Amino acid sequence: MPNPEPAAVAAELRIAMGKLTRRVKHEDRIPHGQVSVLGTLDRDGAMTTSDLAADQRVRPQSMARAVGLLVDQGLVVRRAHPTDGRKTLVDLSPAGRTALEAERGRRAGWLAQAIEDELTGEEREVLARSAALMERLASR
Repeated sequence: MPNPEPAAVAAELRIAMGKLTRRVKHEDRIPHGQVSVLGTLDRDGAMTTSDLAADQRVRPQSMARAVGLLVDQGLVVRRAHPTDGRKTLVDLSPAGRTALEAERGRRAGWLAQAIEDELTGEEREVLARSAALMERLASR
């Protein structure tokens, strides 16, 4: 097989990744924006609503509404900032961590089942190597 052009590979990869991401998200029970906030808090720890808004690239007012919904659902808690009494930190609650783990489990479970059902052993090996390559590209 001839060496494919990087631009063509990039276009095909972008389309395939988009389709796969949308299909995996179809397994979600919690809206994507909320899962994204929970995931950020899980990875990065407690932060202010403003910091969350900047991380998620949304307006602070929009994030304040999202955080309010998550608080109402018991998925996050607010607590005092340790060094600035004017600020409040948002943190993942135990229920939020449980909900996030369930979402991740549903996504991973669907994907693992699809890999088992659809791919040959050789294709699985190629996919495993490709995952490492995609990770390398993402960290560039």
